[in-house]
Amino acid sequence: QVQLVESGGGLVQAGGSLRLSCAASGRTFSRYAMGWFRQAPGKEREFVATISQSGAMTSSADSVKGRFTISRDNAKNTVYLQMNSVKPEDTAVYYCAAGTYSRETRSYDSWGQGTQVTVSS
Repeated sequence: QVQLVESGGGLVQAGGSLRLSCAASGRTFSRYAMGWFRQAPGKEREFVATISQSGAMTSSADSVKGRFTISRDNAKNTVYLQMNSVKPEDTAVYYCAAGTYSRETRSYDSWGQGTQVTVSS
């Protein structure tokens, strides 16, 4: 299991950009695929993006495709979510997770505490 800590959330205007980071503990970061999920108030947790162990493969939700980019730096034990052209609908708590390459929450074993992203209109 890996411990994860998200950072980089905050307030941003619609159309702006934000970069989230997720720092992982331990020396086995590269063993895990990583994912980003989000949960808005009163809504279910939803998939945002995932990246394979090496970073060779990525997948993202249709709602963020073309706007958000997931990446990782295994040497730094960190995964990122670059958020561009943000919309008010992107407002949510964003969670990073470690597990197997998948769009499903059940595929991830370790979760961070989350970081709040608020997009104003």
